[in-house]
This record gives sequence, C-alpha cells and structure tokens, in this order.
Amino acid sequence: MKRDASILPNGKVIATVKRKPTVVRVEVSLKSLVIVLALIAALWMLLNLVPVLLVLVTASMLVGALNPFVAGLRRRKVKRVVAICIVFAGGVIAALTLAMVTIPTVVDQVKTLAESEPRIRESAASFLERSKLTATLGSELRNLHYTDVAKSFRTTLFTASTRIAEILAYGIATIFLAFYMMIDHDRLRGALFAVVPRRYHIRLSAILINLGTIVGGYIRGQVLTCLLMGAFLFALLLACRVPNALSLAVFGGLMDLLPYIGVFLTMAPAVLAASVKGPMIATVVFALLLAYEELESRVLVPLVYGRALRLPSSVVFFSLIVGTTLAGIAGALLALPLAAAALMLIQELRVELPGETVQPEDIKQRQKDDHTEREYHRRADNMPAAKAAAVAAEISGDRKKADVAAEKAEANSDVKATPPPFV
Repeated sequence: MKRDASILPNGKVIATVKRKPTVVRVEVSLKSLVIVLALIAALWMLLNLVPVLLVLVTASMLVGALNPFVAGLRRRKVKRVVAICIVFAGGVIAALTLAMVTIPTVVDQVKTLAESEPRIRESAASFLERSKLTATLGSELRNLHYTDVAKSFRTTLFTASTRIAEILAYGIATIFLAFYMMIDHDRLRGALFAVVPRRYHIRLSAILINLGTIVGGYIRGQVLTCLLMGAFLFALLLACRVPNALSLAVFGGLMDLLPYIGVFLTMAPAVLAASVKGPMIATVVFALLLAYEELESRVLVPLVYGRALRLPSSVVFFSLIVGTTLAGIAGALLALPLAAAALMLIQELRVELPGETVQPEDIKQRQKDDHTEREYHRRADNMPAAKAAAVAAEISGDRKKADVAAEKAEANSDVKATPPPFV
C-alpha cells in the first residue's frame, strides 16, 4: 500500500492511498475439466450418431404402432411371440403385395409421363402466357433447354441412388430392431425400471403408456391419411381421364406424409398432368384437391389422431422448422410426435412453468399421484424390477382408463348442460 500527498489551492495537504490492483485467480479443478471434456465428447458422439438415434426412435415408434395389434391377438389367447411374428409377417406380406401391384404400373406410367413431358410443358406454358403476370414465366418454360438439366439430373440421380441405398439399409435395420424390441419387451422394461428409483416408477410407467399412445396414434394416422389421399387422388384423376393416374396417386399419397409442404407436392404434379386435358379439367382437379385438403386438415386429421396429438398450430409450425433444420425430411416426420412427447413429459413430471399458479385441479392431481404411489408400493413391495414394472404398468393403465372415462363423462355433461340456441 503506497501513500501520496496532494496540495489543494488553499494550502491544505490531503494524503491519498493507492491500493494495489486486485488479482483474481480462476482455478479449474481437475474434476471440472474432466466433466467439460466428457460433455464435449458426448456432444460430438451424439452429433455423429444422429442416423443411429433416428433408427432407434423410428423403431420405438414402429413398436408403439404395432403394439395394439399384438395386444388384440393376445386377447384371443395367442402367445406373445406368435402374435408378434404374425403381425410382422402380415405387415411384410402386405407391403410386398402392394409393391408388386403398384411398382410395375408406376414405372410404366412414369415412362409414359416422361415421353409426354413436351406436351405437358407446352400446355402449361400456353396457360401461363394467357396472363400478363405470368407471361414471362410461360415463355421461359417454353424455351427451356435440357442440356444443363440433364447433367445436373445425372449427378442428382447418382447421389439419390446412394442415399436411397442408405435409407433402405437403415429401414431394414429399423424393422429388425423393432422386432427384437418387441420380443424382449419385458426384459427391456425390467432393465429400465431397475435403474430408476422406485419412487419414480409410477410416473415412468405413465410416461411409457402415453408415449405408446402418441407414437402409435401418429403412425397409424399417417398411414390412414396417406392411403385416403392416394385413393381420392386416383379416383379423381381416373374420373377426369387424366393419364398416369396411378403413379400420380402413389406419389401424392407419399407426399401427404409431409405436413404443410405436402399439399403443394401433391397438387402440383396432378394439376400439371390434368392441364393436358385443358384448363377446365385442371381447374376442377385443383379445386377438388384443395377441398379435400381442407376436409383432411379440419375433419379427418382430428378424427384419426384423436387424443394422440393435441398441439397448437404455433407449436406444430415451430416443431417442423426445428425438425427439418436438424434432420431434413426425417426430422420433419418425427417433429410432431417428439413435440407431443415433450409436452406430455412436462405434464406428467408436473413441471411448474414460469407464470403458472397452483390451481385446485393441481392439488387434486397431486393427491391422486400420492394415492397411486402408495398403492404401488403396497403391491410391489420386495418384488424384482421386472414384476414391479408389470404392476406399475397395470396401475397406470387402470388410472389412464379412469381418467379418460371421467373426461368423457365431463364432456357429455357439458354438452347436456349447454342450452339450445335461440330460434
């Protein structure tokens, strides 16, 4: 510490003290360094194992979609292993039959569609040139040259074929993984419950049941809506005598998997192919497809998915953006069930979000949780993990059925209590 003196104009002497600068030392312990390095390594491994994680998630979703069919066979006194083999064999046979029926016809129609491309392009260009706003686009479409397009198409085709081979390999691995996961269901569940403390078993079983409902409902809903879209598109194009109806219907049904953008990928090829028959037919196809898309989004999707996915539109849109950015098309397909699962976890784990206040319903819910956990501890005391998991699943399943029945009764009472409209 050093003292200095300073003299003011009036002659007074003031002593000032100059302190040495404070030195702050940051010491990182060996334990903290190891934890940071471990987190970096885990993040690097996670980023490099994204395809493997997608296979695991897809296999889990496939298990959730097929479990109700296995449970239905089990109720008919069929052994679990036999029921699983019947379900998987039936799925494989149905897929192969559909491929054998549709692929040869689709290939022939794609060839015919490629041969009639100049006529379709000429018709679309003439239609665009009728308006001043799209006249430039129509002339560019008419004068399109294929030299550069062909070169880029060959490169894209080679890349796409390699990618398709990878997707097929991952798809086969997903099917086998789902099969083994269903065979070893009890062991896997017992191992999971063995590493989780017993006080969380009821919540874990409820989470697993809700995940099965979300995933199974989503996949079955996607398959049904795609089949309905393909059937409607095929009937519409066939009625309008548009050529290559089957190939366009198969493509449209597959594109219906993609939310939001699927409607454009479904309607654009169908309307372009219908433009060969004239602008009136193209307008009819466009109007009917647009009407069906509205019917699907407002009636069929809520009816098919039911309680499986109850997401606000903003959450759906944001989830699709995040999923597409992270994992492309696969991320877009998995975005909605993952978002629904995240919201379900927040609800089941009783996470208190900022700004929320405790409601009387929350107090009743906690009382139900306490009662259910006491019942589980009474019944599963001194049991091994596998048997305790079965007990937890039974209790959670009974509680879920009771909650659904209570919600239906409440909804019916609300409907009856609503006064009739004034006439």
